[in-house]
Amino acid sequence: MHPLDDTIVAIASPPGGAARGIVRMSGPQVRTCIEAVFRMEDNAEPPHCTTPTVVAGSIRLDGIASELPCDLYLWPNRKSYTGGPVAEIHTLGSRPLLEALLRTLCTVGARLAEPGEFTLRAFLAGKVDLTQAEAVLGVINAADPHQLDVALAQLAGGLARPLHELRESLISLLAHLEAGFDFAEEDLPFITTEQLDEQLADAERAVAKLVEQTASRSETSAEIRVVIVGLPNAGKSSLFNTLARDADALVSEHPGTTRDYLTAELDFDGVKCQLVDTAGMVTKNTSGSIEEAARAASVQQSRLADVQIVCLDSTDSPGDRPADQFGVNGGVVRIVVLTKIDLPNGCDVPGAILTSGVTGEGLDELRGAIRRTVLATVKSGAEVVVGTAARCRESLRMADASLNRARQIVASDGGEELVAAEIRVALDELGKVVGAVYTDDVLDRIFSRFCIGK
Repeated sequence: MHPLDDTIVAIASPPGGAARGIVRMSGPQVRTCIEAVFRMEDNAEPPHCTTPTVVAGSIRLDGIASELPCDLYLWPNRKSYTGGPVAEIHTLGSRPLLEALLRTLCTVGARLAEPGEFTLRAFLAGKVDLTQAEAVLGVINAADPHQLDVALAQLAGGLARPLHELRESLISLLAHLEAGFDFAEEDLPFITTEQLDEQLADAERAVAKLVEQTASRSETSAEIRVVIVGLPNAGKSSLFNTLARDADALVSEHPGTTRDYLTAELDFDGVKCQLVDTAGMVTKNTSGSIEEAARAASVQQSRLADVQIVCLDSTDSPGDRPADQFGVNGGVVRIVVLTKIDLPNGCDVPGAILTSGVTGEGLDELRGAIRRTVLATVKSGAEVVVGTAARCRESLRMADASLNRARQIVASDGGEELVAAEIRVALDELGKVVGAVYTDDVLDRIFSRFCIGK
């Protein structure tokens, strides 16, 4: 872990040109660094303020003749985001200028910040807990409006608040039990068996609710998977190429061209998903290892699907289009697509989207249907950011198991000392979630995923 007594600096605005760019600093030498590059409009020194201040002025950069106009945002005390002096220089959003400013500040006492180091300092200063720190990353990485809403709610304490309330109630309960241990010979009823079981039951329900909030797909499969399924030569690869545009799926008039599966990342107006093209799912037994492997891969991908696009060939007779035979995932959402409608002798299917890879008919309607379906699927997921859900799931499970064992001990009159031991285990596990209990490797794993400047 890096020392906290040095001054860090980084570009905090996104890459690319813009009207405004931001360079952020934090640390004890912020004032010294600012005085080296910043002058107020009347050429005065930066003010010695004790409260957050915004002043206009200009900056002098090595190798650049003219001074650049800027606004200085200064947080001089522990009320800042990182818990130490913080300054932001807002100036022209030219990347070369911002990098020149960065180099200049590094020559006068600052060092380049590591990924997530500003938020790490905020966590270590007690300004945010780990769930809120991860929410910062969730805001940055949000792929659609729902993910942004979830991350913002978590950043505002939507998960931290019930966790801290739960820990406080368990700490209070543990204090009552331990007070009883200290005065065991006095026979003072600090808490009755009924009260103890009731409070443990309340805590168990609270943990169960938190588990429900974090119920989500794992971090490695956070994107919604949209899998194209259908019989051989049903137009799956043509549809994949059209939707993915630059994809390279093989298209042929001969059935069974696709032997493996292909993937592409799609973005429908901010709603992201992973599109998967599979081999034709033949409905009869096939001979040969290649055909069997291709069919097995298709079945596996279909089982992993959040959304299925079922391709039906419009030129087939209704009896040759067994859409129901592709439902290997009972909970999957389906979009039925009728392909090749530009060809003669096409047949309609009620509720299907009519498409043609040749004329482009129905493709905009299909893209809209995929976007709506993916967005609805995302909204039915967890109420916390994916990284938090993946990290916290095991700790919450173990906390729940400890509380359950504590209630069993109470029911069997097994002794309050054993109950207290289980409560301590639950507190430790909940502490891991909010960051009251942590190790350096856990912090490194979390904050290394951040971009520099956050």
